Amino acid sequence: MRCFFVLILALPFLASAQETLGGDCKLHRDSDPYTKETVLSTGFFSVDIASVDISANRFEIDLFFTVSNNCFDNNSTALIFFEGSKLKLTARNAGSMNCDGNFHIIFKNSATHPSLLQKMMNQKIAEIRLVGSNKKETVVSFLPDQQKFSELLKCLVTEGKKLIR
Repeated sequence: MRCFFVLILALPFLASAQETLGGDCKLHRDSDPYTKETVLSTGFFSVDIASVDISANRFEIDLFFTVSNNCFDNNSTALIFFEGSKLKLTARNAGSMNCDGNFHIIFKNSATHPSLLQKMMNQKIAEIRLVGSNKKETVVSFLPDQQKFSELLKCLVTEGKKLIR
């Protein structure tokens, strides 16, 4: 009876320990229907006026932004601004030409990652300006409560390295 009472008292501590082991890194694991390769994804989440999905397979890491009312082609760019810095970094749209507001930033999934991806994982992003094919600029602001982007990116990149063969 005493052991049962001690176990009941310890349950809250055991439950919180399990939550911290997993952290906030909840990824979806799927299989690509064509290649049968494993794909990790954060699923879509909202950031300001955009929906974002970060996914990884054994070849690439894809940051997929969806905004409304903008056309993007291979000359479209993303200007990335970080908190506490005047430095801006630029990335090109790696997706196909579309007027659906779909913008892809793609990195190679490898043991080492480019400096832009490292910076996006380790520093808080203030805003990303997506410049479309018609030079129309869409500003995606990252509010303080929406800073999970960098955390999810870091988590996905860490787990994505395990997919490399």
